Amino acid sequence: MSALLMVEDLRVRFPVRGSLPGQTRHIEAVAGVSLALAPGETLGIVGESGSGKTTLARAITGLTPVAAGSVRFRDRELVGLESRAWKGIRREVAMMFQDPVGSLSPRLTVRSLITEPFRIHGLKDRALDQEAKRLLGMVGLSTDFAGRFPFQLSGGQARRVGVARALALDPALIIADEPTAGLDVSVQGEILNLLARLQEELGLAILIITHNLNVVRHITDRMAIMYLGRVVESGPTEALFAAPRHPYTLALLSANPEPNPDAVMNRLEIPGEVPSLLNRPSGCEFHTRCPFRGAGCDREFPPASPEGVRRFHCYYPR
Repeated sequence: MSALLMVEDLRVRFPVRGSLPGQTRHIEAVAGVSLALAPGETLGIVGESGSGKTTLARAITGLTPVAAGSVRFRDRELVGLESRAWKGIRREVAMMFQDPVGSLSPRLTVRSLITEPFRIHGLKDRALDQEAKRLLGMVGLSTDFAGRFPFQLSGGQARRVGVARALALDPALIIADEPTAGLDVSVQGEILNLLARLQEELGLAILIITHNLNVVRHITDRMAIMYLGRVVESGPTEALFAAPRHPYTLALLSANPEPNPDAVMNRLEIPGEVPSLLNRPSGCEFHTRCPFRGAGCDREFPPASPEGVRRFHCYYPR
């Protein structure tokens, strides 16, 4: 199956404040990321805070400038696309932002929020009351919610409104940034089940940005692990959970709570903190914290080591 979204060697750089005149320094927040997403597939992007996950999502959607690389949607290049051309793309690529309540305008009713995309895109032929009823029904909310304001919603209800808004224009791809952030565990499950049902019914592709490994295991087909702006391992979700190859993946998964109390956990502690992008380590950036580091780790970033449908970048894989 051909890719709906194809990202190749994507790089995002930000200037550093306080640089001397004529000596502007930059940090590379996304450092050569490549990934593909097929129609109807769910891909999870996972990593600690500061790994570049959200910057990657914003670059894909044109909200953050790209320094180099390629982003293709339906085989159309998005990097360098003029702002007017993005309007058509955003009918097919919807973004769900992290804060379920804060991402909704407090001055608009739910009806106005979920039908706003029709007004933005000039779709004047739509019966907005009917569209609001349709969208609320899709996300499991009654029509009574149409007249409510965001402050009258629980976190889970606000997230459902965000999903309804994202679905308004029948997109092919939804990019969801921390879709369960700030929600109780039981509500998280409801939202994930909702996304899974909608994906099956509508054939959506979903790119999920999260640090929550339980979210990834629950809903994604494949996952990509990011560290300091790079993808260090990627592949089918269950394969990575069953046998992680990169030490960073192993450490993340071993720190995740295991629901089976009888399971034997091979825990790997990561010493130290994530290095600053201002002082990016040489070679494999994880070598400063990796208990398995060896010769060559500090000299050059490891090339990809494909194993079937999975890939990892490590000189001393597990």
